[in-house]
Amino acid sequence: MADIQQRPGAGGPAPMRRDELAGLLAGHLSPGRMAETSPESLPAQPIVPATAGPSAVPRLVELPGELPVDYAVIESLQAEVSKQLSEADPDRLLQESDRRAQARSLVTTAVAAYATLHAQGSTPLTPEQERTIGNAVFDAMFRGGRLQSLLDEEGVEDVMVDGLTAHVEYYNRPRRTLDRVADTHEELIAWVNRMARLSGHGERGLTQATPMVGFRMPDGSRVTASTLTSRPSVVIRKHRVRDDGLDELVQWGTLNPLLHAFLKACVHARKNILVVGDMGSGKTTMVRGLGREIPEDERLVTLESDRELYLDEPGPGSKPGPLTFAFEARQSNGERQSGGKLAGEITIADMFPTALRYNASRVIVGEVRAVEILPMLQAMSAGGSGSMCTLHVRQPHAIISRLVQLCTEAGMATEAAHHLIAASIDVVVYITYLNEAGRGGRKHRFVSHIYEVHDVVGERGRPTTTELFAPTPDERRAVYQNMPTFIDELERTGHFYRQWLLQDPNTAWGAPLQTVGQR
Repeated sequence: MADIQQRPGAGGPAPMRRDELAGLLAGHLSPGRMAETSPESLPAQPIVPATAGPSAVPRLVELPGELPVDYAVIESLQAEVSKQLSEADPDRLLQESDRRAQARSLVTTAVAAYATLHAQGSTPLTPEQERTIGNAVFDAMFRGGRLQSLLDEEGVEDVMVDGLTAHVEYYNRPRRTLDRVADTHEELIAWVNRMARLSGHGERGLTQATPMVGFRMPDGSRVTASTLTSRPSVVIRKHRVRDDGLDELVQWGTLNPLLHAFLKACVHARKNILVVGDMGSGKTTMVRGLGREIPEDERLVTLESDRELYLDEPGPGSKPGPLTFAFEARQSNGERQSGGKLAGEITIADMFPTALRYNASRVIVGEVRAVEILPMLQAMSAGGSGSMCTLHVRQPHAIISRLVQLCTEAGMATEAAHHLIAASIDVVVYITYLNEAGRGGRKHRFVSHIYEVHDVVGERGRPTTTELFAPTPDERRAVYQNMPTFIDELERTGHFYRQWLLQDPNTAWGAPLQTVGQR
């Protein structure tokens, strides 16, 4: 990455060109073979000391993943190792784990060969620097390339690239800006397309025909990129907590033990749950935690535009979950069929009929955004007890209105939408997102409201709701307010008892929530 690597100073020798390096390495990368090369035949490639002035090193110093060489060296090593790997396994018969192990071995040999060449004309690389170069080469082959060192930082949630500049968002500290993470816009676009291929989405590319693309990186991070912005742009959403459950949500302060027990009992009582909140509030993390509580003898279908739930994988401690069929939508290749439909596109709504034929006991939709609201609610009301989905809503009081809006946009009359919502949803969980990272604090995500949705409509024709948990003047997080009508069902699960709601619920959160202005 251009701003997290050492670069030769303006007055120093020119860096080795990529074609020169490739030619020198071609005869030196085979295991056990080191050609003799005189120092006079090698261009000098000195390492710039960390004390170089800002004019000599156009980057922020002491960043994670600093490279002691120009990134052209990494790209040349990666190209040569990839060539050797293809020659060793031309038909890709090796298991992925074995292929990566062989790549590691080839990378180690390649870096050792480069270090020997480098030492003949410059200051020798240290073992730590060789390891850093080797990791960068491996990252370029199998992980996030030049951006991987940012994704590996502790606390990273989002990496946003605008042209050549990156902005890194953390959950516990202010945003950081890096001036250069690519040398050209074309290089950034090439990175996007390489990551798409590594993720198994070769048909998804950032081109003139498809100026928007989305996919998962090998580590599960979600990538969205576009050339429709003033400069090519990329946003990477990292999943820091993909293997965690409700217990971890208590540790992070999203839930307290009372809400943990309540929501766990709701899952076992097969209540249909809608998780809502603003963007970035942790809705997917909450649904993932709830999904981890589904008994392992059930059958589950998940429908997502981008894979984020990972409920088809073992949970914390390799705990087995239910038999899970994880469906993922597919983007178009940019062409249009007759009638205007995008060729190759498969939406969540398209997947619903097939998913329901799997006779799943529950259906989970990662996020409801459009017309998929109708099949989701219909599945809930027609026997899909215990199903879940998320919905983007800015304020708690707007939840029903947002549901009705989506239903009417999908072609349903308002009155029918009210009845369908009342018959489908049992519990609504609202997560409040309070971002104080820019003020010296951290990001707070906590449940502030839980509603029961009754299966009848009120006098105004809207579904009737009851606040089960809500904030108080002294506590902005959810505090018990009213007994749910389904308390008997919760008690029958053995995970919750009504007396817990009556034992001084105002102390359920323990210490008060501390924000920047209150400290």
